[in-house]
Amino acid sequence: MSYSYKTQGVCSRNITFDIHDGIVCNVRFEGGCSGNTQGVAGLVEGMPVDEVIRRLSGIKCGFKGTSCPDQLAKALQKAKNQD
Repeated sequence: MSYSYKTQGVCSRNITFDIHDGIVCNVRFEGGCSGNTQGVAGLVEGMPVDEVIRRLSGIKCGFKGTSCPDQLAKALQKAKNQD
């Protein structure tokens, strides 16, 4: 299933991703630090949703209370709660 999440408090504006049988795939960040967001997307590809949430939740970017990885965790949690 495909999802889209409007981020808050970070440079990226939106995250799209798919979840197939509890596995994260096709993560794309719109905006943000291209190298970092591509790296995060590549690292989580093929991982179980709960593992990505566990690893990325609570990561902060500088003085911000969140980060692009944390926003991905929030997006995955929201998608998980919808199902």
